[in-house]
Amino acid sequence: MNPAEVEFLAENNMVSIVPNFSFDRIFLISGEVGPFRAGLPVTVPVWMAINLRQRQKCKIIPPDWMNIEKLEEVKETESSSRYFTRMPSDHYMVQAHLLLQAAAEDMPRADDIRTALKDIWDMRMSKLRTSVDAFVKGGGSHARLDHLTAMEVCGVRPLLPHALDQMYRLQEAGQPLQATSQEYSQ
Repeated sequence: MNPAEVEFLAENNMVSIVPNFSFDRIFLISGEVGPFRAGLPVTVPVWMAINLRQRQKCKIIPPDWMNIEKLEEVKETESSSRYFTRMPSDHYMVQAHLLLQAAAEDMPRADDIRTALKDIWDMRMSKLRTSVDAFVKGGGSHARLDHLTAMEVCGVRPLLPHALDQMYRLQEAGQPLQATSQEYSQ
């Protein structure tokens, strides 16, 4: 998957909104949403929440995990563990980016949330680069990394296959030389 496809998947996550209009249920391919009653929270896909917010038809309620206290806790857990920890959402970075871009004024302490998310992202990408480096230097043929999100995998996808291909080519090029040098020493 590429980043655009990951974003598409993230837009299908559900988020709560408080509409300022009333309307019956809407039937979508993925299911139904609504009914919409002014002032009463309803759960809709992120893409719909953003569309309604852009048209000033609702206020977006941030997901539970998208508050500074929870994110600071996640950041602390991530920094104290040498392994990847489970994130509060499989699409935390994309979902937060979309919601903050469309409705930062609906989010308390939006700038602090952005900073905490960036810190978490940087920490996880550093761990991922370190893991990939150790994997490549160790000459491994397979690896298992738990709790990575799809967007984080997209971050190393351009590099890893190319690096592994180059390692394979170097190994293949070195094989005949080693065999030839062993023949001469006998």
